[in-house]
Amino acid sequence: MKYLLFVNQLYSYSILRPLQDAIRARGDSVAWFIYDIPNLLTADDANEISNVSDVKKYNPDAVFVPTNWVPDFFPGIKVEIFHGFNVVKRADFKRGHFRIRGHFDLYCTQGPDTTAPFQALAKEHGFFRVVETGWSKLDPMFKCPNPNQLREELNTDKKIIFYASTFSKNITSAPVLADSIRALASTGRWHWVITLHPKMAPDIIDLYRSMQSENISFIEPGNEVIPLLHAADAMLCDTSSILVEYLLLNKPVVTYNTTVPGPHLLNITESNQLENALETALQRPEKLMNEIREYCERIHPCRDGMASQRILDATEKFINSDKSDLKRKPWNIMRKLQMRMQLKYYWF
Repeated sequence: MKYLLFVNQLYSYSILRPLQDAIRARGDSVAWFIYDIPNLLTADDANEISNVSDVKKYNPDAVFVPTNWVPDFFPGIKVEIFHGFNVVKRADFKRGHFRIRGHFDLYCTQGPDTTAPFQALAKEHGFFRVVETGWSKLDPMFKCPNPNQLREELNTDKKIIFYASTFSKNITSAPVLADSIRALASTGRWHWVITLHPKMAPDIIDLYRSMQSENISFIEPGNEVIPLLHAADAMLCDTSSILVEYLLLNKPVVTYNTTVPGPHLLNITESNQLENALETALQRPEKLMNEIREYCERIHPCRDGMASQRILDATEKFINSDKSDLKRKPWNIMRKLQMRMQLKYYWF
């Protein structure tokens, strides 16, 4: 089998590398196609294919995509493996970033909370299949060889608070909480580890970068977050899907004005509530921790670090299956024209 990893966002690297490792472990071929972002491949990664002509010569059996689009003119079936968890409410599912755009043949979902809606969408649209596999990005998190790596590097015995925020202007907490975080850090009670979404406004990134101090460590956007997730004793967030990754380690999250509150979160609506909420989170009350466990069973029940292998199994099964029951994908002429213009490929 030959596989292509399609990358057009910085966060895609950490999602696709575990899949790359699983492909290689099977003795299959893998290559990368990087569009419109910096090439962050290392000597340990597979080769990059840099143009459409070479993609066609490579002729992959499948293309794995963490984002919401992929060139239709690339050979192979198109497999969506997602760039984050579904943090929108179920009623808003079709309007969220998981809505159906007609690009994919197979959706590899993370858990029942996404599998059930996608199975309903598959029945409605009829041109793709759905298999629950778990999320490849989490394989290294569940198999982390040294969970204490970052704490050892920080050389601190204080409780660690991990802060992350979504980039969406209407719901990000980053501009609002900066002063509160700075004030709490100045007390020296806890050590703060902060990272922001790569799409966050540059001035906000600069603001938090400038806050680095004895009690605040700023991790540049796009860097690996697994050491942060393992090191932290509690997390502060808003409506970023990274909070789900943290919950899956059975740890508490304080949210500020989240759009998706629930009993598994400690949500606050005013910045002056932050200190007390974090103190509660660090105590890990039994009721809260039970709610977290129940929530994680719905979101991502498989925590064996084998999602990449299941994705490959589902892909091979789809490739070798009878597809006569599937409808033809929608034409989406305007979108196809746009993709051809973007990649300077003008054939149909």
